[in-house]
Amino acid sequence: MQNVSKRTFLWIVPILILVIFWFVYGPKEEITDNEYITFIKEQKLYESSKSYGEAFAQYCEDEKWIYFKTQKEQHVVEFKGSCPQNNELKKVNLQFVVENNQTGYERNVLLLDDEQQSAEQRDEFLSEVVF
Repeated sequence: MQNVSKRTFLWIVPILILVIFWFVYGPKEEITDNEYITFIKEQKLYESSKSYGEAFAQYCEDEKWIYFKTQKEQHVVEFKGSCPQNNELKKVNLQFVVENNQTGYERNVLLLDDEQQSAEQRDEFLSEVVF
């Protein structure tokens, strides 16, 4: 009878360890409303009077703003939506890296239909969104 309890114990411990890892490192809910998202949405696009939030709301459909923190402790705000490009709707994913104290940001990666665009293509797309 003692062998059965030892076996049971030896099965329970690894399962508990896996469950703990799942809760600590497993998938998290998307953060769709926080100070970093608000910071980016309020920033003006180029010399325009429109903010990113206003411009994307007018130009794109199904827009969604998501915040996450990278393993390198970078604050990333990501815009996802469907925007017109070359007379067809394309899936857009644009990332902004925000400084820790929210004094600045960098426009980062732009994906159109899951294809990464160059910095020039990204800037051209953003100018279309504004004007």
